[in-house]
Amino acid sequence: MQLRYVFSELGQGLRRNVSMHIAVILTLFVSMTLVGLGVLLNQQRSIATEYLGNQLEIATYLCRDSDVNPSCTSAATDTQKEAIEAVIEDSPEVETYRFETKEEAFEKVKKLLGEDQFDGPNPVMTADDMSEAYWITLKDPKEFEGITSAVIGLDGVSQIRDERETVKPLFDSLDTLKYASWGVAGFLLLAALLLVANTIRLAAFARRKEIGIMRLVGASTLYIALPFLLEALVTAVVGVVLAGGALGAVMWFGVEQRISQTLSFMPWIGLPDFTTALIVIAVLGPLLTLLPTLALTRKYLKV
Repeated sequence: MQLRYVFSELGQGLRRNVSMHIAVILTLFVSMTLVGLGVLLNQQRSIATEYLGNQLEIATYLCRDSDVNPSCTSAATDTQKEAIEAVIEDSPEVETYRFETKEEAFEKVKKLLGEDQFDGPNPVMTADDMSEAYWITLKDPKEFEGITSAVIGLDGVSQIRDERETVKPLFDSLDTLKYASWGVAGFLLLAALLLVANTIRLAAFARRKEIGIMRLVGASTLYIALPFLLEALVTAVVGVVLAGGALGAVMWFGVEQRISQTLSFMPWIGLPDFTTALIVIAVLGPLLTLLPTLALTRKYLKV
């Protein structure tokens, strides 16, 4: 096989259909970038789920005087607290728990809203307005139905709040962005496949005389199709490199320099996750160009 001829045909093909190749490269660049972003968002959701799921607790608020829950006729008694603690300790889903007094809850509120909000002779809230609570940490963040159903019906329990419901909008937003990026990427990949098909068809038409002569002299299928495959590989590599650069810019300027510093309450994606996204697009990009090219060359070249 004369590789010099193959590379000569490759150079001519790239020059002959330069506008089509640029269109394929740009389409692959955008679509691979969106695929990579989808992978990164999926990994970030996994990190957030694991971290926040292990950190967040289930709060069991006890009845207090003048409670909003109509079933609470008075503040929880010591006997009721002992019964609640017994249920929590016997639950196989609970790893640890802690009791929070009214004063501790009030201190958390003052730190959150500012102590100046509660100064003066008539503060908007005092420690007596707070509810005592048991804060429960689970062994497995996904297994919580047993303890919640066991505690909610006990005397002295006003309400149960799962802190994971607070961050559910964050998870939903990550899922929405992930699926949106994959959806748009799917449409762009379809456009890239159509561009590849048009490029192969035009290239085969431009070289029809050369291909006919090569058939007559007994050239193999691989030898005839190799320049087309190399063209597809070159466009795929350029598109993947550009997409990798865009993902690197997102990671450095977006995640490292801004998001991870302003939202430091949980860990964010890093170099291993970026490497995973690069591997995905590095494999997917060439496959999406080489496989259609291989199929279309058999159709248009009739070899």
